[in-house]
Amino acid sequence: EAPHSSLGLLGISAGSLLLAVHFYSLPRATPLIPSTALGALLLILSSLLAYAGIWRSLRNASLFLSLCLTTSIFWCGYGVIFILGGQKVLHNAGDFHNALVPGLVTFSLALLLLAVVGFLCRDLILALVASALSLASAHEVALHYSTAVGSSAVACNYLIVCLVGGYFSLGRILYFLSKEKITLPGTDLAEKKTRDQLQASSGSVNHFAVTGLILNMLSASVFGCRLLGVTAQLLMGQVPWLWAAGIYQLGICLLSYRAMDVLMATFFGLTSILKLAGGYCLLYPLWQPEEPSFPAPFLVVFSILFGVLALFLALKSPVDALYLLLYVAYCVALACHPKGFFAGGPQGVDVAIFVASALMTLLHLYNGKAGAKIPTGKDAVRALLARGRFPKLREGAALHAPYLGYSKYADAEVLGYACSVLASFAITVPGDPQAPLATVVIPWVVVAGGILKLLSGSVAFARGKTLESCAFILYAVMWVIWGLTRYGGLHSTTRSFHAAVGIVAFMLFNGFIVFCTLFLNISWFFYSLTFFLITVSFLLDAIRALPAGYDIAATLIFGLVSFYCFLSALFNSIFEGSCLPVGRAIVQLSGVGGAAAKCPHLPARKASSVKRIADILKSGGTCGIPTDTVYVLVAACNRPDAVEKAHQSKRQAQDRPMSLWISSLKQLEPAKHLFTPLLWDFMEAAWPSPISLVVPRGEWVDILGMKDSAKYVGTPQSIAIRIPDCSVTTHLIDLVGPIAVTSANPTGEADTTHHNQVYAKLGDKVDAVLCDGPSPENVASTVVDCTKIDSGNIGFFRVGIIPKSQVLQILEQVQKK
Repeated sequence: EAPHSSLGLLGISAGSLLLAVHFYSLPRATPLIPSTALGALLLILSSLLAYAGIWRSLRNASLFLSLCLTTSIFWCGYGVIFILGGQKVLHNAGDFHNALVPGLVTFSLALLLLAVVGFLCRDLILALVASALSLASAHEVALHYSTAVGSSAVACNYLIVCLVGGYFSLGRILYFLSKEKITLPGTDLAEKKTRDQLQASSGSVNHFAVTGLILNMLSASVFGCRLLGVTAQLLMGQVPWLWAAGIYQLGICLLSYRAMDVLMATFFGLTSILKLAGGYCLLYPLWQPEEPSFPAPFLVVFSILFGVLALFLALKSPVDALYLLLYVAYCVALACHPKGFFAGGPQGVDVAIFVASALMTLLHLYNGKAGAKIPTGKDAVRALLARGRFPKLREGAALHAPYLGYSKYADAEVLGYACSVLASFAITVPGDPQAPLATVVIPWVVVAGGILKLLSGSVAFARGKTLESCAFILYAVMWVIWGLTRYGGLHSTTRSFHAAVGIVAFMLFNGFIVFCTLFLNISWFFYSLTFFLITVSFLLDAIRALPAGYDIAATLIFGLVSFYCFLSALFNSIFEGSCLPVGRAIVQLSGVGGAAAKCPHLPARKASSVKRIADILKSGGTCGIPTDTVYVLVAACNRPDAVEKAHQSKRQAQDRPMSLWISSLKQLEPAKHLFTPLLWDFMEAAWPSPISLVVPRGEWVDILGMKDSAKYVGTPQSIAIRIPDCSVTTHLIDLVGPIAVTSANPTGEADTTHHNQVYAKLGDKVDAVLCDGPSPENVASTVVDCTKIDSGNIGFFRVGIIPKSQVLQILEQVQKK
């Protein structure tokens, strides 16, 4: 843990030193560090802090990740504004002040909240750094409005951060040089690690939610400051805050899926659309003098999605659900005002969002760190649901178990369907060829339909959902390309033919996806089928033959299907059972679909999964398991019926008999006298490894308790035996005893290198699969003929991952011994 903690605090100290030098030299005619160079350095440090915070947060939860990510966001927007000032994009000091103040106000409050919780939880180093950064931001705000506050006050606060960072570095150096004997107060990471791990194990908490709430504060501050008169106007210089908030919010959305929090991940994904759209709207002076207008239908649908999300979130956290209702009001306010973000009504809601986000940040920070919790109503809702006839809430460690195998991410289909609803309703606005950018459409189509669907497709791919991920990614590319082309005024009469050819190509790809969804479920079939209506709309518009009202009809059909899929995915992610069914596959094939009910797919990283596989093997089942090479099909040797089933399930050829695996030579110890000394020493030197040794068959087979299973393993003269170099496999053998092994594929086919392929190749002939993702190697083991080893000769039935030379070298060393 030390490198990432040290890297984060040293990065904050380095940035603070740069800013201290900048503010000390500010009264001079020319600053010591040019604005452009300072901005570029802050951007580099911002990326460094993001890395330190994210990497540390994946290991244990603490305030450290919130501090690193908050400072990273701050310096990202801050650095870009300094670059804009250095390049004279911000024309005067007033523009520079109006650009900086919203971000400074947000981070002075956010860092103050971090400092308060840090002091309450006795994390003094972090609290001192956060409080000094907060004071520096507050002093800089005062500096812009009063000449009585000197720039040296800001520099002094940044120097405090440097001193605290230096103290921490000194403590870590002494700890290292003294071999853990000298520890300065506040620098012992082992104590913090233990405390954080205990808190992390006490429940499933999304510690990234704090950063997401701070990002909501930042975007609300930009428009709220204009309403309250803190800034004189909305201008291009404030775009870095909004776009930094939007981009980081996309990252928080992805990390929330990593934290298995579907609802908050979906919420953060939807709010990122508003942030990126707000930044886009502030760029309007680049292409037109008037402020753009906003389409009402899209924003009404947006408010409905937020309302549904708040309803479901109320089942888990009523306080968070009330917070989401502010975004329902925000979207309604945007829909009621043609000028959207520039109108007073939405800006008033922004002020309310800023205050509520600050309170929610404090709540999440305290509950995530302190021992005593502030009640959020979660237990009351759970008790109410238990008394009524409501479906049971999904809970537990296996909440988001993927369809096949192990995944580090929760399901992102809820967000993917929501973005389909939003993007489809955005195209109800007809494009104006004379002023294509006068109405705000591009962010809704490109961000919602494109960027967020790409994110959903990536998460679906990580969960092993290949078809769903391909569909989401294809639709995302379609929305991005056509959104920019149609609503950015990029296509003209001469380009219509080329655009039409591209759309036809997309339609062919979508036809293939529609065909594949026949084997998935009914919901996906109609979802992909109705997307044809959207592509036809794009095609007709490209060739200037779009009938009046067709967009509205296509939007209603595709939007309603997407909305049903959105509700179904929400229900199925919150409740146990199928509340809103997605339907069965229209076409049923053996080995395609239905695996969840017939064949459990268990993550190999869990000891409970290995125990369950062992129980299945003991009861006479056959299982696919990972090894140090490729996946194999195994059965317990003391269950002849299971060994026979494994032998027949893959049409085992007579010239490729099953092999015998053990976990240790101690299992053969009672029969040691039946092996020659050279062969025993060779086995001892060669194992554990991906080397199978074919040894003469003898009485030792009966000692292993194989009984009637022996006729299916090996040949009448010999048996291939191995100890795998895989801790999961050897632990399983310790629980079950010796196992009979064969490759997890029909005879004559390629080796199986992923757990998804085991069921695909063997169908329902396998009772369970232990999943560990891709195989460490794509080549099988080396099979060595040791039947004539006493004469000094060995042969090779198969040269696999271990080359001949290495095996011969091992034999030579044993012979010399």
